[in-house]
Amino acid sequence: MTVQADPAPRREVREVVEELAARHGEAEVVRACTALLDGASPEELADIAVGLSVHGTSVGRLREAGYHDYWWPTWRARGLLYLWRPEAAPAVVRGVAHENWRPAEMCLKVAARRELAEAADGTVALAAHDLTRVRAVALRTLGLVGDTEHVAVVRAGLDDPETQVRRAAGLALERMVMRLDLGTEVLP
Repeated sequence: MTVQADPAPRREVREVVEELAARHGEAEVVRACTALLDGASPEELADIAVGLSVHGTSVGRLREAGYHDYWWPTWRARGLLYLWRPEAAPAVVRGVAHENWRPAEMCLKVAARRELAEAADGTVALAAHDLTRVRAVALRTLGLVGDTEHVAVVRAGLDDPETQVRRAAGLALERMVMRLDLGTEVLP
């Protein structure tokens, strides 16, 4: 059996975002990311929407291939990891509460990277999510953007049945102690 190489290898997201910004302008790409994150149809912003998918095909073909609608806001949020303007913050904060875990998780990653303290309260709900990976990312995010009222949520993660979550909670708590100048008595 011969395995063929992918005719269109997946490209690095950073590279794609930089190309889109060079072609359309940073402000326009960020505007498209936030619009799509907020529920705009990918057909409305097809060139940027398809570019951010890093698959390089039409919206229709991506749908035919079985890509669910939750991938569009996920890919848009991912674009904001590499290209940022402050006006994107409200969409990311709203995205933390997305009904699907994939866009919500990616918004957590953006909130952490961009240090969006306003995302902390929405992040609390995801610290109790069914999926281990989402709980871990939520706790890491709280470690970077949470405030003193979020310490109890992070401490609760130390008792999670999953090692990955407990580890994330421990690191988040250490970050919070240093960042918020808390006493070491909050550490286990």
